[in-house]
Amino acid sequence: MSTVSQTQPVRQEEPAPRVSLAREYRRFVWRRVMCLVALASAALVALLVDIASGPSMLGLADVVHGLLSPEAMDAGTRVIIEDIRLPYALMAVVVGACLGLAGAEMQTVLNNPLASPFTLGVGAAATLGASLVIAFNISFLGLAAHVLLPLSAFVFAAVASLLILILSRSLGASVHAVVLFGIALLFGINAVVGLIQFVADAESVQQIVFWTMGSLARASLDKVWIVALVLAVCLPFSLRNAWAMTLLRSGEEQARSLGIRVERLRLTVLMRVSLLTAAAMCFVGEIGFIGLVAPHIARLMLGEDHRFLLPGSALAGAVLLSLSSIASKLLVPGVVLPVGIVTALVGIPLFILLIIGRSRRVAL
Repeated sequence: MSTVSQTQPVRQEEPAPRVSLAREYRRFVWRRVMCLVALASAALVALLVDIASGPSMLGLADVVHGLLSPEAMDAGTRVIIEDIRLPYALMAVVVGACLGLAGAEMQTVLNNPLASPFTLGVGAAATLGASLVIAFNISFLGLAAHVLLPLSAFVFAAVASLLILILSRSLGASVHAVVLFGIALLFGINAVVGLIQFVADAESVQQIVFWTMGSLARASLDKVWIVALVLAVCLPFSLRNAWAMTLLRSGEEQARSLGIRVERLRLTVLMRVSLLTAAAMCFVGEIGFIGLVAPHIARLMLGEDHRFLLPGSALAGAVLLSLSSIASKLLVPGVVLPVGIVTALVGIPLFILLIIGRSRRVAL
């Protein structure tokens, strides 16, 4: 009697559904592109509101119509928009973008969330250059004071940056060396500026103090184009190093293992940051907290991918300074406050909120 062995068919398990990596990557890119579009739209709206705000209030529709069809405006409105409001508002956009971009790059290469263009003392150096021209009425090659003052601020900021780069290069460009040099330079220059204020006359001291507060009142279209040109030159080089800087955020050792020359990258970025900061400050004076807060806002929206973080930080800086410019004209009716005061008043609580929010996420 033979037994027939009946074999049950083996049921094959279906492979678990796998999400397409390409689809996820496209979704990742799309979300960040939309965030950049939202920031750019916010910057445009803030620019238009900045042009419309002021003692002579204008409607947004009037501003848009006047910018698109200037020949249709009456002479008074044209002077207000083209000669006064437009340079002021555009300067806020380009200076904020420069400081936001510089702050994002500094925080990455120094691996310090509290880093900003002022960490290296570049802002204090620009103030020193302006203070010398104001206090001692220095003349050079027959240049007028309104030309020599921003030129001196730019040169002193560039020299301070070059000094830090040379010293840090000689010691291997370590993070601690760069930060310590910057702090030492900051306190030393502040002491020299205080000495200049002590020996200067009352009118010069008032002008120096006004410079340290930061103001967009000295803006003109020619100056706007100069700052915009520096930004347009630096931004492509920043984006060229985006992958290397993203890798650097994962740690210096890992970046080196993947072929990134960290010291060279750090020196190149610091040189670019110095140029951006000097160009932004030489016309408007010291404006703080934009380079500190804007990168954190962009990082919350866009993450650590520097392809999106760098332009996002520039746009966030432009939005922040434009909003501060609007607030400077509306806080006290009939008076335009120095925008540096507004950025400090707004930046401090905003930065505290960012720190608290980040601490809660880490705790969770």
